[in-house]
Amino acid sequence: MEKKYWKGLEELQPTKAFTAAEKNEFAEDLPIVELFNESMTDKNTGRRDFLKVMGFSVAAATLAASCEIPVRKAIPYVIKPEEIVPGVANWYASSYADGGEYCSILVKSREGRPIKIEGNANSPITKGGTSARVQASILSIYDNGRSKAPSIAGKEVSWDAADTAIKAELAKGSVAIVTSTIISPSTLALINEFVSKNKGSKHVTYDAHSSAGMLLANEQSFGIKAIPAYAFDKADVIVSFGADFLGSWIAPIQYTKQYIVGRKLNKGKMEMNKHFQIESTLSLTGANADDRIVVHPSEEGLAVSGLYSLLTGGSTSLACAPALKKVATVLMNAKGKSLVISGSNDVNIQIVVNHINSLLENYGSTLDLTNASTQRQGNDAEVAQLIDDLNAGKYAGIMIHGCNPAYDYPTAKFGEAIKKAGFSISFNDRMDETTALCKYSTPDNHYLESWSDASPVNGEYSICQPIIAPLFKTRQFQDSLLKWSGVETDFLAYLQNYWTKNVLVSGGDLQLAWDMAVKNGVVSHETKPGAAITAKGDIQAALSGIASFYNGKKEMAVVLYEKVAIGNGKYANNPWLQEMPDPITKTTWDNYACISYNTALEMKLLENNGSLFSDHKPLWDATKTRMINVTVNGKTVKLPTLVQPGMADNTIAIAVGYGRTAAGKVGTGVGENIYPFSTWSNGTWLSVALKV
Repeated sequence: MEKKYWKGLEELQPTKAFTAAEKNEFAEDLPIVELFNESMTDKNTGRRDFLKVMGFSVAAATLAASCEIPVRKAIPYVIKPEEIVPGVANWYASSYADGGEYCSILVKSREGRPIKIEGNANSPITKGGTSARVQASILSIYDNGRSKAPSIAGKEVSWDAADTAIKAELAKGSVAIVTSTIISPSTLALINEFVSKNKGSKHVTYDAHSSAGMLLANEQSFGIKAIPAYAFDKADVIVSFGADFLGSWIAPIQYTKQYIVGRKLNKGKMEMNKHFQIESTLSLTGANADDRIVVHPSEEGLAVSGLYSLLTGGSTSLACAPALKKVATVLMNAKGKSLVISGSNDVNIQIVVNHINSLLENYGSTLDLTNASTQRQGNDAEVAQLIDDLNAGKYAGIMIHGCNPAYDYPTAKFGEAIKKAGFSISFNDRMDETTALCKYSTPDNHYLESWSDASPVNGEYSICQPIIAPLFKTRQFQDSLLKWSGVETDFLAYLQNYWTKNVLVSGGDLQLAWDMAVKNGVVSHETKPGAAITAKGDIQAALSGIASFYNGKKEMAVVLYEKVAIGNGKYANNPWLQEMPDPITKTTWDNYACISYNTALEMKLLENNGSLFSDHKPLWDATKTRMINVTVNGKTVKLPTLVQPGMADNTIAIAVGYGRTAAGKVGTGVGENIYPFSTWSNGTWLSVALKV
């Protein structure tokens, strides 16, 4: 039977009105007369109408006015820098590293101002690729919402005043340093030195989108608490349980480059890899899969244990059993050349996944724990313990860098613990939700104003160099630690010394090696290939844990996910990311409740017997969007609904990263904060709430 493709649900169920409207180039009339009869500044014009009219009028004016643009004379350089030629751009190698997300980049600079980012093809990790957030990060350097100077209790002060006050605070006792995942080896070395100098202090890693379940599972299965290095390019069969590895899971830039290798055919490669995606919501990765199996969130863990049972000669009673049997057969025929992954933060699920990969002999082939990834280091249990310790007065103070737990921690406990600390210091770049609770704000530089390094995978290093001097009176986080430690040096000298001892090849000209590293952006060390290892641990206990949590009842459930653009919400104040249409839903500027067509019918959100298009106008009119109240863990939010094909029935998918209250002019008040919907289980936070 010939397949039928459709662009939207309206096209799948066309009505006479839709067929007529489809022929119109513009779905809505342009209110040109109304706009120009009144002042545009006085009239309450819709943003889309304004852009439509201005887009046309500006283009028309450009075509009509066949004259040269007026020349504006400027004062030339008194002494022109040798490396700058007016009108000619320079490119510099650097690195984007934020909370574990990594990309080796080239930055285009014109007259000393960074204006464009491209991928660095020298990197064996990202291979010239970038992501939406990497591309948009160039705009964040010019964000006027960034803090302009240090402050104490909300009042701007000089750095000398801030340093004097903070040194006095540090003399009172130990401190807890809370950061997001840091993949800079030199920065981690500096933090460890700072902690050792301040007796009783501790460094705790907090990730809003945690992979602690996988870390704990690998520790139990192999004695190695790390994220494996995945080789999607070496896998003939890929099975993913809800891991959106092409969109937002761990290292999508790296994984996308690997995935493409397996999908391309040439004279030496006549077959593509086979990709199975088992998920509850439609992800970017699922949209690219060969076979996609839709399961309810309450069946996610059961599907993993069901696949393990089938691979070991057992059976499963799930409705998707026939599809899982096909997956099991294909996997058994691709031993050593397959890859099974899960996006869940459930320890038990990850333990079963480890045993599946071990059974399929994938370790040492498509998975490598010897040369592990460093891009997820967060520990949910340690963070929970830290909150208890702060409440008990164990630490004199707390320092926070690169994370915003007052906003994205699932409960209000973290924010309350910050208030109880003797002193609190935030290095975040703006007066965000967490910084507002801290006594001291010592804002960090933008990464393009800073020196640093990154090592996302064992043996691979890259440099982050400043492209522009700090625009505001900010200071690098690392320089602040050095200053407060009484070290009379800056972080550039510290970084060079670290690389001389640990990264650069000895026996040669170290200065030349450093210069080449800065020029190329990356340094690769030869590493031994990963060893074939066997998963250990109590698999039966993990299977029992899954069975007790995932009941398969298919009651209404909420699944949380990260959008490709907004991510965890850190860059909510970036208008480029807010404007970027989601690659699946095509929507912008908000989060919403994604539901299936059948669920929309049951909730009576559709009219005309389920049609999405009436005889008069679209039912999904932006001015009359169907709103629903969603309540989880005692928190209720009101969200617009969006019918999304590919969703499991009785499932609501909502993006995190919205509902910011102190993001900046662009991001504050956009959408709803869904982080409190997370569920605590097995010592980790899960992004699925099984009961609504």
